[in-house]
Formats: sequence, structure tokens, C-alpha cells
Amino acid sequence: MENYKVVKYSSLYYEEWNTFVLNAKNATFLFHRDFMEYHQDRFEDYSLMVFRNEKLMAILPANIKGKTLYSHQGLSYGSLVLPDRTSFQNVLECVLALLKFLYDNSVNVLIFKQLPKIYNLRPSDEMDYLLFILKAKLFRRDVSMTIPLTNKLKFSDLRKRQLKLANDFDLNFISNGDMGSFWNEILIPNLKEKHGVEPVHTLSEIIKLHKMFPNYIKQYNVCFEGRILAGCTVFETKNVAHLQYISTINNKKGALDYLINQLVYNVYKDKVYFDFGISNENRGKNINEGLLQWKQSFGASPVVHDFYEIEVANYKLLKEVLI
Repeated sequence: MENYKVVKYSSLYYEEWNTFVLNAKNATFLFHRDFMEYHQDRFEDYSLMVFRNEKLMAILPANIKGKTLYSHQGLSYGSLVLPDRTSFQNVLECVLALLKFLYDNSVNVLIFKQLPKIYNLRPSDEMDYLLFILKAKLFRRDVSMTIPLTNKLKFSDLRKRQLKLANDFDLNFISNGDMGSFWNEILIPNLKEKHGVEPVHTLSEIIKLHKMFPNYIKQYNVCFEGRILAGCTVFETKNVAHLQYISTINNKKGALDYLINQLVYNVYKDKVYFDFGISNENRGKNINEGLLQWKQSFGASPVVHDFYEIEVANYKLLKEVLI
């Protein structure tokens, strides 16, 4: 471990961090510094970088509260981000160096969010094993519903009937849709009425992010006679098209089914996965069954998203792994 050095991220490392993310085997654009910092006023950043002989070997997007370090709470998921080519031994040493650094800086607990495996560009289960060695506590598990696009199941009979209904109308699918009309006319009113909440991103925030990441954040709308009936905001990665937001007005024209059918069978047919996101409530302990069933009716299957609590002092256990 003597050749490994851990440093806190600062703007001096901006280009090196982002280049590393771009070429990693288990990262998405959410780990780009511009995305992480659009709401930097809400979190005390404590992202870490691990170097070996001055070469960057791993990064950990994170923020800190008191004596607890979190896989960044402003992101949907987290990870120990690794290069496209790395050895298990290097990852072991990186995690050992990270936890020893935290221990030396009086951090007691690391709340670690795993990256759902559908986002990995190649197998990247090093942390799964090391979490076991560290006696990490799995305290939350969300279920995200996902369609494997190379092995799709057929839509349910209900979905087929809705698509047949949609074909009776001259619906207009817009691939570069207006976010403002979707947010103000559909998304915000629906979330307020049904759940008493607002979107995680304000309209100004999502427009800002869209301008920064136009190749990764897309808006799709379905209109009829000039009126928006349904829409969705998609976060794209190399493998995955993820529905960040989706909503519709009450109508009898099958607009939402038409929208999803266009995305699955046309727009994203060459992706590996089409991800609807989670249906969980109460920190993973409950599932909204109606929402779950709706996603399953399109042929989606579960992918888990795990959250662990690591006692930093357990870093010593990693020294005994290799024999």
C-alpha cells in the first residue's frame, strides 16, 4: 500500500477526473464534475482519488456529514469508479488505501451505493467481494425494472390494446421535445396531485443539465393536434436508456404506450437495456405494486440497486485477503 496515495478532489483535478470517468468500465455521465456540482450548495463534497505512483487508479464520488462519508447523496447511484483495465489486486489496494485514509481522518462510517450492474461496460464485481470481506451491512435494496433489449418479452395484452387505440389517432412523436411544456403541463401537476411532491430537478435545473449534456439527456413528447399528451426525460449512457421522468395526462388515446413503444422499438433498439427505474418506497422496504405491474406489463424484469454501511475501522480485514 506504500505506493498508493489518496487525495481529496479539488478543481485542480477537474480534467483528470472527467477523463477518468469517460474511460472507466463502471461510470456514467452522472459522475462528471459538471453534473455532480450543479447542486453543490446542498452537499459538502468529499470525493476521493487514489493514485499509484502518480497514476490515477480509482475515484469515489462522495460527500460528507459529520463523521460519515456518503456515496454522493446528490446522485442516483454511486460506485468506486475503476479504469477499463485493472487487476483485482489493484482494486483491493485502492479500497484499503481509501478506508485507511478515512480512518486517519476520523471518518467512522462509509455509506456506499453500488452502481446497478446494467451500467457496467465489463464485469466489475470487485466491490461485491470486498464488501463481504469488510462485513458491510446491506441496509437498503431497491428494485429497478429493466427491459433487456436484446431479449425482449412481448408487451401484455393490455399494452397491445392501448397501442392499437393509439394507432387510431394521428399522434405526433417528438424526439427533441420541449421540457417546459412537459414539466409545467404534465409532470409537476401529476406529481403534486398524486404524491404531493415535486420533481427532484426543477425545470431550470434540468434545462441547465440538458444544455451541459445534450448527448446524454433527451426529452421525448407525444402530442395530438398541438397539445402535449405524454412525455419522458431520458438519461442515456453507453448501455442504458433510463427513464428519469415519465408522465401523461388522463386521456383515451394510448399516448403513453405509444411513447414507450417508440422508444423501445425504434429510438433505443440498439441499446442493451431500457430501464424504467425503481418502484420503491420507505427506503426499499415497500414497492408500489401498481407502478411495478405497469412496468412489468412492458416486459420489464428486476435489477437490484444496493446500499451498504461500512465500518471504516474494518479496513484491516483487507490485509488478510491475499495469501
